[in-house]
Amino acid sequence: MAKFKKESKELLTYLLFEASNEEAYRDTIKEEIEDRFIEINNTSFYYNKKSVRKILRDTKKYIRYSKNPETNVDLLIYFCKQMMKHVPSYKRSSVLKGIIEREVISIKKTMVKLHEDLQYDYGLEVLNLEEKL
Repeated sequence: MAKFKKESKELLTYLLFEASNEEAYRDTIKEEIEDRFIEINNTSFYYNKKSVRKILRDTKKYIRYSKNPETNVDLLIYFCKQMMKHVPSYKRSSVLKGIIEREVISIKKTMVKLHEDLQYDYGLEVLNLEEKL
């Protein structure tokens, strides 16, 4: 399996080394997301949109490896917060604003699978995100 695709190798690495400590896995992904947002090209809407979509695609790939709803919600909330922090043009671009809105909807759907206490905690963060939109 590890011989063929890069994605298979990444999944195998997750299963062998990182699946046992989900919190550390989330922290490493968060660091990567933040680094990629810092490096984002803010010269035009086109480059902003393209970079944000690539970061989101990679974030969802890491979420797919984990299949843990708490990881899903945590990483998507972190992605939205970083996008609001590092991409100042998201309010003027309907595409970038739409990305955040779709992710908030996705977060709400996934939150149903979590424990009630976690639902409440993440629900407050989602409300905070919605207010900033």
